[in-house]
Amino acid sequence: MRVLEEAFNTDNPLLERMKFLAISSSNLNEFVMVRIAGLKDQVRNDIETLSNDGLTPKKQLEKINLKTAELMKKQQECWTNLKKELRLKKIIVEEVRNLDESDIGKLRIYFLTNIFPALSPIAVDPAHPFPFLPNLGLAMIMHLTREKEHKELQAIILLPSKMERFVRICENEDRFVRIEEVIDLFKGKLFPGNKISDFGIINIIRDSDLETEDEADDLVSNFEIAVKKRRRGTVIQLKVKSSTPEYLTRFVAAGLNVNDEDIIKTDDILEFSSLMELYSCDRPNLKFKPYNERFPERINDFGGDYFAAIASKDIVIHHPYETFDVVIKFLQQAARDPDVVAIKQTLYRTSNDSPIVKALVQAAEAGKSVTAVVELKARFDEESNIRWARDLERAGAQVVYGFVGLKTHAKVSLVVRREGHNLNSYVHFGTGNYHPITARTYSDLSFFTCNLILCTDVSYLFNYLTGYSAPEDFSELAISPTSLRPKILQLIQDEIEHAKAGRPANIWAKMNALIDPKVIDALYEASQAGVVIDLIIRGVCGLRPGILGFSENIRVKSIVGRFLEHSRIMCFGAGNKLPSTKAKIFISSADWMQRNFDKRVEVLIPIENETVHEQIMGQIMMANLKDDKQSWALNPDGSYDRYEHGKKAFCAHEYFITNPSLSGRGKAITEKESEKQRKKIYKLLTFDKDGNKSQ
Repeated sequence: MRVLEEAFNTDNPLLERMKFLAISSSNLNEFVMVRIAGLKDQVRNDIETLSNDGLTPKKQLEKINLKTAELMKKQQECWTNLKKELRLKKIIVEEVRNLDESDIGKLRIYFLTNIFPALSPIAVDPAHPFPFLPNLGLAMIMHLTREKEHKELQAIILLPSKMERFVRICENEDRFVRIEEVIDLFKGKLFPGNKISDFGIINIIRDSDLETEDEADDLVSNFEIAVKKRRRGTVIQLKVKSSTPEYLTRFVAAGLNVNDEDIIKTDDILEFSSLMELYSCDRPNLKFKPYNERFPERINDFGGDYFAAIASKDIVIHHPYETFDVVIKFLQQAARDPDVVAIKQTLYRTSNDSPIVKALVQAAEAGKSVTAVVELKARFDEESNIRWARDLERAGAQVVYGFVGLKTHAKVSLVVRREGHNLNSYVHFGTGNYHPITARTYSDLSFFTCNLILCTDVSYLFNYLTGYSAPEDFSELAISPTSLRPKILQLIQDEIEHAKAGRPANIWAKMNALIDPKVIDALYEASQAGVVIDLIIRGVCGLRPGILGFSENIRVKSIVGRFLEHSRIMCFGAGNKLPSTKAKIFISSADWMQRNFDKRVEVLIPIENETVHEQIMGQIMMANLKDDKQSWALNPDGSYDRYEHGKKAFCAHEYFITNPSLSGRGKAITEKESEKQRKKIYKLLTFDKDGNKSQ
């Protein structure tokens, strides 16, 4: 709902608002495919186990359906408003009835050359059973009468998923018609000799969770089978254009075995995620102002030698403001460098044409020892991960698929290099995936170090992932499912002890979700002990802040804006008021969720380098806490209110675009200038004595 609100937010450029609408639709689809599908499966199996808030799966579904209906109604309302505003800017989604003969002539040519050859109209009768409709498939349903035989039947036209949903009418104009309206206009070409009396439009969502065997002999083959089965998952939701005749709706519902409560009728576009096509209009004045990703100057100081730059001092890269190319080129240099002996890499999600995987392939083909821990259970990326695994195996890399019962969600690269008579290691830790495309829109951190203790810990971590050996006691890293939650709970307990002793006690934490009951209870206890807690939780938060006598010392905010806040950062005052140079700072791949603590391999990394420590706490976290332009406050009842702000509102994203980070400045900034920049940051990002944002 907060993402959808950005589509109503007139502070955002018009096409960006439309993009937020499309994103809200994609988010809701995934929620239906996985979360609602899981609850429906529980209902089908008569499971009545109560959730933490005392609801059966059936009761949860009832509440979710009410919220979903509310959200979808607002999406339709939003699109109605946006269409009017887009029309004023000459971006028009036309109705066929408003087109003139010239427009229709152009569409006829387009239909015959670009649509007609790809369509396979299917008549449904005893010889032609109800066809398979894929997940998120858009189809047209028609009632036919064969004129010679006077025989009536239904027919279905599935629109290919790769086909554009909006047809441009004129090459030099941003005027479009929805593809289903073009097909309707020329449907007679598809069924010659038949009279078409009625038609409708449908869209379906299927259960897309994977079911795999924990004890499968061949894990890859097992996942390949599971992915194929998923394509034919149970239909969870049937969306129908409201103008579709009732008897056609019933026909489709019967063919797909859909119950009445799973049928959703809508007045306009069935699938708002398709609006991303219109975002491609070349109208820069209606989009966010472009910015240039920065490249760390310190790496240039060393002539582009990543190993030399990292050896000189730890470095943190703040994506997307600083380019993800740093990560890619680090691995590419490792692949080419004759002194590199081994590369070890986790892969959870990456792009279709992944330069990361290509670098690993190049390294393996060059005779280096390459180990890739590929996670097959990365939802909706299983097929591409299997493909990359095959490519790596062919190149001679050792490919390991982690654990059957655990997802390997940690983002780690280890490069071992011969330097003189010694082997030295270099490590990259990430809070996000090795995905160069999403790295342009996800706000994440990349941390590079050659710290001997951290590198040794990472070697233990890979031995654990590849050899099933029980993990040793790590010197610095905490990992799930063994030590990460206990580490977090201990850090919270330490702040409680500081508060009880009368010392300053502060916690700042930033992540995507907070729903782990044990951590939530610990935070409640900390609040009651007097620990001042500021949480930045972009997505779901199961904690209720601001309840007198219970959680009044906890504040929770959510930032939803131009970039997807994805980094996980934790700051503990350690007896000092935050921000403090003595604070304990960590970055992590894990949100504070049960699945991250119990069912995944995750890492928590301490940050001790002075400059990196300062950038993460004093720049990134403080800017996020100060933001009031794109922030929402979580209320004690679970509702959210947008922060009130005036013309001088502070936007963290705009700040990071315009202010270079501390860690990568190199020789471009002297110590005196660095101190001057620190003071500028602290003056801009000011907090009062109680830790509240100043006005």
